[in-house]
Formats: sequence, structure tokens, C-alpha cells
Amino acid sequence: MIPRLARLVLLCALAVSSAALAACGDKEDIRTIGETEGLYLDIGGLKYQVQISRYLNPADLEDEGYLVGVPATERPDDDETWFGIFLRVQNTGEETLPAAREFTIEDTQGNVYRPVAVDTNVNVFAYEPRDVPPHGLIPHPDSPAGNGPTQGAALLFRLTIDTTQNRPLEFHIVSPDNPDEVGIVDLDV
Repeated sequence: MIPRLARLVLLCALAVSSAALAACGDKEDIRTIGETEGLYLDIGGLKYQVQISRYLNPADLEDEGYLVGVPATERPDDDETWFGIFLRVQNTGEETLPAAREFTIEDTQGNVYRPVAVDTNVNVFAYEPRDVPPHGLIPHPDSPAGNGPTQGAALLFRLTIDTTQNRPLEFHIVSPDNPDEVGIVDLDV
């Protein structure tokens, strides 16, 4: 049994060490690796968040909207499937910054996939890299992409069916200003 004075000293020491550790928490961590979707990654001064990723079904009414503006030459072959990543980009700073233009998905076998080009003039859900003003967002919160079920701008990929077995899949986001600065998210597939 601990004497009362010793217990009081121990509690005071714990309180002081807790306060010291809490002060360390005031410094915001920079995160470039996400072990799961939903975490914010800090890349090129912007915060990137994968809202959701999933396979898309062109016969589904919701998914059909994400595939508008995809050229016929980009349609998946028989051994491929559509995969969508719905991304949110936030500028919490005080200066306008460019959003990422380069993304890839890599599977455990080293296969690398790049997004399919989509006509952003007709697809209101498509991710369109642009400069993000201070406190701005991609997609705009009042847009169909920002206000829709995914609340993210769509990046479309054609993945081989075999890739579904080569998990986990890693989503790479390359900083537009520094190609050595890459954020990586393990996709929840």
C-alpha cells in the first residue's frame, strides 16, 4: 500500500509530465503516409484526404455519372475494371498553392496505374488540378462533387482484374513543386 504523501507526490509528477506531453502536442505533425483512407496527408502545403475509394459499376446509376466524359478509347478491356478514388484537397494556409497533378496506384507486384483523362467540361465529379486559394477546397463544397455522396473529386483508374488480388493497393500523390515529396495512402479495398 502506498502512503498518502507518496501517492500525492506520484499524482503531482504524473500531472506535470502529462502537461509537458500535452505541450508537445501543440506542434502540428506533418503526415505524408496514411495507413488507411480518411487521414489527412500534408503535401506541398496542402492537405489531401481520400474520402473513399471503390470499384465502379458502369451499369449503376450513381457510378454512371462518374464515368461521363471518358473517351471511348479509355474504356476498360475485358481483363480490366473501373476504380475510383474520391479526393478532397484543402488549403489551410494564407497563400494560393497548386494542387497535385500526378497520381498513381501501385499494387504489391509493382504494377503502376495512372488516372484516365476525363473531360472536365462535361463531368462535374472529375478531379481537376488547379490553384487552391487560401482556405479553399477541391471540390468546392457547393459543387455536385463536394455535395454528393462521396464528397470528393473523382480520379478514375483502369485496373486489371488481377490487381484485385495484389493488395494492399497504394495511392501515391506527388507534390506539384517537388517530385521527391510523395504522399502514400493504403487504399481500403
